[in-house]
Amino acid sequence: MTELIKVCDVDALPDGEALLVPAETTGWSDGIAVFRDGGEFFALDDTCTHEEASLADGWIENGAVECPDHAARFSLATGAVLCDPATRAARTHRVEVADGCVWLAVGE
Repeated sequence: MTELIKVCDVDALPDGEALLVPAETTGWSDGIAVFRDGGEFFALDDTCTHEEASLADGWIENGAVECPDHAARFSLATGAVLCDPATRAARTHRVEVADGCVWLAVGE
């Protein structure tokens, strides 16, 4: 079982926003972007699979994040590429909400 990492209180991440959890905190090879969209929480590796842009700095809308550099879009739920120029999916991570907090399961 993966250890859960507390990301923030639920109310600290507004809808349509993202929070970057640094690799130093997660022990993962990349930072992890945690997103809130439509009241749900999602997590993807932070670095766009097309270039070195931070997805946490992207635009979040309708279950997707758009990379701020070249407009590649990724599904927040699956990491699937929704729009070029990216061709490789983003890695997803499990997010849980419990006791008013957002928790991240790195690698799941």
